[in-house]
Amino acid sequence: MTPAARRGTRLGRLVGPVGAKRTPFVLLVVVLLGSGLISLLLLNSALNQGSFELSRLQRKTTELTDEQQALQQEVDQLAAPDALERRARELGMVPGGNPAFLSPDGTVRGQPSPAGDGTVAYRAPAPAGPGPRPALMPAPAHRPAPVLRPVPAAAPVPPAAGAPAPVPPPAPAPALVPAPTAVPTTPTSGR
Repeated sequence: MTPAARRGTRLGRLVGPVGAKRTPFVLLVVVLLGSGLISLLLLNSALNQGSFELSRLQRKTTELTDEQQALQQEVDQLAAPDALERRARELGMVPGGNPAFLSPDGTVRGQPSPAGDGTVAYRAPAPAGPGPRPALMPAPAHRPAPVLRPVPAAAPVPPAAGAPAPVPPPAPAPALVPAPTAVPTTPTSGR
């Protein structure tokens, strides 16, 4: 036998039965390393996707915060007293007069004055079409709104005996008339 053949038979004896026992272990290690590598790649791609989503949501949050601040500034400008007064005058409103308060015992505290007591002028609402703007007009005198109450209806008349029963007309809505206005009086003391 040649020296190479001797080496081959020796090597075959060493590797043959022992190599067959090591093959499942080597395959198990290769499978574990491969599955670990694949799971690391999947985990890395999931983290990258999450970071992209996080940056997109942060950008959107920044945009919405800027929009909210702009809207808040607009609300603050519209809620300023001078802007409210200007808008109220455009709508034809006039400043209210001095208020009066009623105490529980019926006395009036304060000197009431009507809204727009003639010293304040307001601008009438603008006409729908183009044309000159109306001039400043004096405020109208304050008239209290009438209090409306229902008027009782007349009692129905019973039908005559033997006559066919008339068909009643539909009930009309109760008429509304202004209630009498009360004149405030100052109570007198018994002293």
